[in-house]
Amino acid sequence: MKIKQKPGTICVQGGWKPKSGEPRVLPIYQSTTFKYDTSEQMARLFDLKDSGYFYTRLANPTNDAVASKIAELEGGVGAMLTSSGQAANFYAVFNICEGGDHFVTSETIYGGTFNLFGVSLKKLGIECTFVDPDASEEEIQKAFRPNTKCLFGETISNPGCKVLDIEKFSKIAHKNGVPLIVDNTFATPVNCRPFDWGCDIITHSTTKYMDGHASSVGGALVDSGNFDWNAHAEKFPGLCTPDNSYHGLIYSKSFGKMAYLTKATAQLMRDFGSIQSPENAFLVNIGLETLHLRMAQHCKNAQAVAEFLEKDPRVAWVHYSGLKNDRYYTLQQKYLPNGSCGVIAFGIKGLQEDSIKFMDSLKMICIVTHVADARSCVLLPASHTHRQLSDKQLLEAGIPKDLIRLSVGIEDVDDILGDIKQALDKIKK
Repeated sequence: MKIKQKPGTICVQGGWKPKSGEPRVLPIYQSTTFKYDTSEQMARLFDLKDSGYFYTRLANPTNDAVASKIAELEGGVGAMLTSSGQAANFYAVFNICEGGDHFVTSETIYGGTFNLFGVSLKKLGIECTFVDPDASEEEIQKAFRPNTKCLFGETISNPGCKVLDIEKFSKIAHKNGVPLIVDNTFATPVNCRPFDWGCDIITHSTTKYMDGHASSVGGALVDSGNFDWNAHAEKFPGLCTPDNSYHGLIYSKSFGKMAYLTKATAQLMRDFGSIQSPENAFLVNIGLETLHLRMAQHCKNAQAVAEFLEKDPRVAWVHYSGLKNDRYYTLQQKYLPNGSCGVIAFGIKGLQEDSIKFMDSLKMICIVTHVADARSCVLLPASHTHRQLSDKQLLEAGIPKDLIRLSVGIEDVDDILGDIKQALDKIKK
């Protein structure tokens, strides 16, 4: 009987299970190919009749060990690593949608995902409707159509720091016979496990807290194994009807709870090849080993910074769900009782030039196109990561032009606060 381990133990011990005489540390299997003794063995692998390694684009031992750890942390049946978080979100939706289909998504999502869903997928004939995640069930229900295939949201929105009501979204999705997909990048499974609240599929940008050191780009796709594809077979022909590219194999019948991930690997990874390199997976694993420790410190530091900003008269507003006056405090207490993440959204009184002056005056905290690693960093999304969005789209995504995204690192909190204070002092009074 397998003993259920706590997240901290899984972070350190999960995934790689060395046998007697094998390396204690997960090795990097830096090989594109794997040897077999007979042609028949290789043929069975290509027909998906046997499991094993034959080409790293489809599977690699290093990647599989890390994916297994992430799946165990999330409580899923399996996971697949991708080259980036963007690739993970693309695969998550495209695995069940095709030309002529539709899906519904929260409008308060990362700008890159917003553009992927609203522009690039539209070119493939897949439409999406953006909804206010705080709207009522009745309002969100109006966005659904007969050809809607999934509902998407972020546990903690990037960069607005809004907390998703996962149970509400799950109820709406299942009422319509479709899965709920949640991007859990900011919360990580250390602080929230969306599967426990009815989510069906989880995505991650492992580039962020999982790696934790800004050393490798990557993504992950995790399946709960709980969604019954056969119960809604007419909606998901890709999973429930024969795949002619694999001699008529039907994923839902042949692979059960692993149907979704098997299709994502056998079809999408085969054809699009957005793999995570074994070396990057190795670096992600090193990050995962301290994830539980780092997330606690990120949240502790961010809470102190948010409380300081909330009281400073030069700050116009602060969004951090750990603050008792925050609109999402109740949802945070429900879904993220141990803390949300290290990211804070806030605005400075005055003009946008004042925000720029503040950012340019920071000494230790750097302006970078990144978020959620050990080092504190800052960004003005409307001018940087979300620059491609129109004023109307920025408004819909809940991103004011004065929104500063501050990613609080794990440095000494007194030094973080000191840098913020001296930068605020530089603003003209």
